[in-house]
Amino acid sequence: MTDFSELLSAAGRLSVPGRRRILGITGPPGAGKSTLAERLVAGLGPDRAVLVGMDGFHLADAELRRTGLRARKGAPDTFDRAGYAALLARLHREPGTVYAPAFDRMIEDSIAAAVPVPADVPLVVTEGNYLLLWPELRPLLDQVWYLDPPPQQRRAALIARHVAFGKAPDDAERWVHESDERNAQLIAAGRQLADRVLGWTD
Repeated sequence: MTDFSELLSAAGRLSVPGRRRILGITGPPGAGKSTLAERLVAGLGPDRAVLVGMDGFHLADAELRRTGLRARKGAPDTFDRAGYAALLARLHREPGTVYAPAFDRMIEDSIAAAVPVPADVPLVVTEGNYLLLWPELRPLLDQVWYLDPPPQQRRAALIARHVAFGKAPDDAERWVHESDERNAQLIAAGRQLADRVLGWTD
């Protein structure tokens, strides 16, 4: 297992003045992407890094219901893929502050322009499931790390997370096996495109 201090040092080498760089953290659902990204940003501090999650580009629940996709929330076609790519491109080319959306798990919806990315912060850490599945994203990311923890541990963490956010245990287990694991198989196809593959466990 990779030591967190080594990962923080590696992220720190990307967080240098000159131009804004983007570090992608990806992997299957429940791999610990959000946790690692949050710890990296906290470890580097607000002057050196900011977190922009792909989850801010979830389609709104109202739109998912309108299109009949609510039961598949989290699948690739339930995100504003083009919007996320456009934001990454803006982060590379625009010199001023760029605003990104954030996903609020308490309301299960995104909040627009909730995350400011100041011009002088040199590193954006972005995390999400499909960074290596959607080919237009890879050229916009300076590095991508793929998290690959033991599957049994990852699934247990997923079930616990769904229960914590209101699902009954049986419903949580069903969602993991019918939805999250299907997405995990898609995500694994991009594993070889990552700069680093980490047996990360939190």
